[in-house]
Amino acid sequence: MIQQRANFDWMLKELNDGVPGIEMIVVLSADGLRIARYGGDPDAADRVAAACAGLQSLAGAVAVEIPDSDGRMKLVVIEIDGGYFYLMSAGANAYLAVLADIRTEPGMMSARMRDLVVRIGAHLTSPPRRNGQTV
Repeated sequence: MIQQRANFDWMLKELNDGVPGIEMIVVLSADGLRIARYGGDPDAADRVAAACAGLQSLAGAVAVEIPDSDGRMKLVVIEIDGGYFYLMSAGANAYLAVLADIRTEPGMMSARMRDLVVRIGAHLTSPPRRNGQTV
């Protein structure tokens, strides 16, 4: 398991405080390991991270079917009864996921997530691993 990076706390808190209705924020690696989280239960964050690995893979598979697409997933938004789920590419092999209730306006959320990724995207990366070890 990747050790959670404590230095992400203030960045994720800033997103949480700037958008009403956020329940949980998770930074994850492409293979579904939690890198950092803000809010929510750690076990729930691990489950969200694992689920996101499949979701980003599926989104990438669909993206290659779109003419003139580079095949990379940028943003997935899922409307759920009671809220929204957002998944955004956040750097090399890293993603930013947010679960929010119905108070959150999707356009505002995606813009704030994009702003965060632009500002700190270079820090939201997950190095490649082989046999469970960083290479």
